[in-house]
Amino acid sequence: MKILLTNDDGIQAVGIRALYRGLRDAGHEVHVVAPITEQSAVGHAVTLASPLRVKEFRENGFFGLGVSGTPADCVKLALSALMPEPPELVMSGINSGANVGVDILYSGTVSAATEGALAGYPALAVSVDDYAPVDLSGQGAYAAGFAAAVPWDEVPRGCVLNLNFPRRPMSETLDLRLCPQTQATYKDWFDERTDPRGRTYYWLDGVIPGKSVSPGTDRDLLTQGHITLTPLRFDFTDAPTLQRLKGLLDGKTINAAGG
Repeated sequence: MKILLTNDDGIQAVGIRALYRGLRDAGHEVHVVAPITEQSAVGHAVTLASPLRVKEFRENGFFGLGVSGTPADCVKLALSALMPEPPELVMSGINSGANVGVDILYSGTVSAATEGALAGYPALAVSVDDYAPVDLSGQGAYAAGFAAAVPWDEVPRGCVLNLNFPRRPMSETLDLRLCPQTQATYKDWFDERTDPRGRTYYWLDGVIPGKSVSPGTDRDLLTQGHITLTPLRFDFTDAPTLQRLKGLLDGKTINAAGG
């Protein structure tokens, strides 16, 4: 397959290099267009107020184009200007840190894949539940095999497949489970600190309380050691509430001024 590969950890990150090798070893044609700098948790942001610069990266058999922008920028630019032909698949990852539950909203990794899906291409986001991975060669090989095995013609356009690996060696990893995302959210806090010049700054931290995670969801199964797969789609419409509001508001005029 002809694959557009990107990420949000940056073009020199461990994850994208492992996935690149896995895809190339499997015989795929891989075009890397990824952020030059880390763009974790930028979501679906795009750059509007400054130009995008492109830089070539060549080293140890790797070749890719680094972009001075966000993951979504990279996909937009690749599809519009940098790739000589359209890809057959847009892949994003391997991200350092799982993208499950509410993480999906913040994730540059998932957003990059979503950008590909919105443009009409099959899309796959790949992450691992480890913020400091050292060797992801096994995960890269698995993801490459998974990408080739998916019957993409049967996956509806606009859908993103979200694949997550647990924090354990592949030899100890449990089987893949298809599952919904958890609805549990973070309990956030900010650490207040002081810089060397005596000025106060804040550092975000947080945790998803384990008791709030429903059994059988992505976070639950990932913690157990399973690989998880969740199909995602960009649609924030609350369908039940939409129908309820139709019943409540039908035939009524809403006066925005309150008079």
